[in-house]
Amino acid sequence: MELLEDTAKQWGIDLKNLDSAEDEESSAAKKDAARKHVVSRAAESYAKMVDDWFKGKEDLFFFPIAAVPDVSVKIEEAVEVIRWYQFFIAAKVMRAIRGSMEERETDPDSDGSAKVALIGIDRSIAAWGVILRHNRFYRERVFEIISLLNLLKQAVEETFPGAKSFIRPGLDEE
Repeated sequence: MELLEDTAKQWGIDLKNLDSAEDEESSAAKKDAARKHVVSRAAESYAKMVDDWFKGKEDLFFFPIAAVPDVSVKIEEAVEVIRWYQFFIAAKVMRAIRGSMEERETDPDSDGSAKVALIGIDRSIAAWGVILRHNRFYRERVFEIISLLNLLKQAVEETFPGAKSFIRPGLDEE
């Protein structure tokens, strides 16, 4: 420990004051800015839209109005996918935006988080499509939700142009 303290002192680093109030304020400001970013707000709007849409409707999906026999994905699975990614997308978008605010020249974690958000968006769009095929009664509102997801996808792709080509170790490698 003494060796570490001596070396830090030689480099002008005070180990006892690394987490200064200034750093905490900066971190809080970045977190707040990420939450207020237009793409983050859109992702949070989607999460709220999902909650609003599902209120009082979940039981309807177990008794579809127009059952489609050739649909390979069950309605329960689609609901599960939507609920899984409902808040996950916003969390990953905010993480990507916050990472891009860091003072580093490049932050590959931002593209990685954005890529995971894009995957969640794609899976959510597909799941909403299953709901639409099972129950056309809510067609207009489901189209609004899918439209928001498509706009969110475009915004994430524009904000993080390297996200789609980001290679996730162990997942995207051949």
